[in-house]
Amino acid sequence: MHKKPSHIKVYYYIKVYINIGFDLIKKFFFLFFSFCAFLSFYIKKKVLTFSFFFEKNKNILVRFFMMKRGRYNRPFLHLIAMLVLVIGVLLAPFLSESFPILSQGNSTFLPINSVEAQQQSINVDKDVFKTEISKKPREKIITYTVENGDTLSTIAKKFDISTDTIRWANDLTSDSLTVGDELKILSVTGIAHKVVKGDTVYTLAKKYDSDSQAIVDFPFNDFANPQTFSLVEGQILIIPDGVKPQERPAVKRQIYIAQGPVSITSAGFTWPTQGIITQFSSWYHTALDIAAPVGTPIIAAQNGKVVRISAGTWDGGYGTNIEIDNGAGFQSQYAHMSSYNVGLGDDVVAGKTVIGWIGMTGRTTGPHLHFEIRRGGVLVNPLLYLQ
Repeated sequence: MHKKPSHIKVYYYIKVYINIGFDLIKKFFFLFFSFCAFLSFYIKKKVLTFSFFFEKNKNILVRFFMMKRGRYNRPFLHLIAMLVLVIGVLLAPFLSESFPILSQGNSTFLPINSVEAQQQSINVDKDVFKTEISKKPREKIITYTVENGDTLSTIAKKFDISTDTIRWANDLTSDSLTVGDELKILSVTGIAHKVVKGDTVYTLAKKYDSDSQAIVDFPFNDFANPQTFSLVEGQILIIPDGVKPQERPAVKRQIYIAQGPVSITSAGFTWPTQGIITQFSSWYHTALDIAAPVGTPIIAAQNGKVVRISAGTWDGGYGTNIEIDNGAGFQSQYAHMSSYNVGLGDDVVAGKTVIGWIGMTGRTTGPHLHFEIRRGGVLVNPLLYLQ
């Protein structure tokens, strides 16, 4: 029997080991890619499962945060204050070493009871720490306890709302009040509505003879989606100037129509378009809303120069809008336009120059012109200047 040469034998074993190595590598990569594919499938499945679960139950979370907002403000603020205090205590030694002026031993401040300190002290009024309650818009419905001498009309005047608003909020059948009675007081004239399934700003506006844009513009109304104005079941929605359905025939709402533009004097403004006035000026809406079909021309309300154009943007809810400097400290702004007809720096003539057309851009529930007048940079009631 002949034996294979040693070098052939070595070559044979090397080839075998190389083949085994390649097989192992192939199996490794096969197992690795199989694992990656399984992991990817597993993760996608879990993500999709979680997404379906979240989508199905997100309204519960939204309802919780919207309905319970403000309930945990105080505990939250206390917790933050404690955290800040703890961080301050922990950092005090390091600050003292890094900034010697903060340490007591190297302090250059005078003792509080020194003569020089007393001579340099500021005379503080004795009422400096007295809390002054500022007049500001009320976000929530408050409870008022009837006092001696109160009537519906005096209470309504006190809170700047209508007597009907108080009646409807408290289901009053007569105007008689008893000392000690508790009344719910809304922040504006209108109706407080608890949202049920199927409610929209449009159906509620129709139900309470109000305007959907007024519901959207009220600053303390919350929406699950600020752009589509979707509502959450159980939330309390304020319907400004809303009328109780059962009493609608008794409360006849007047319709005001803007007849402009007309000729004007140098002291006033002309109506910028024709249409129905759907919103007047208020503390939360210092402007006029004039509803008209899309494409209705918008005319310059006063002579001036175009100083700002915002087109195709959200712009804080104004959408496509134009600002005109009318001189003498006055500026006018025209919002929610579909398009514009002037350029930056153009001069406009009151009652003649078409600056654009009514549209539905920005934060709007229907086609209308949002018209503002500023005097010295401050919003004013346009009705005071329109002729």
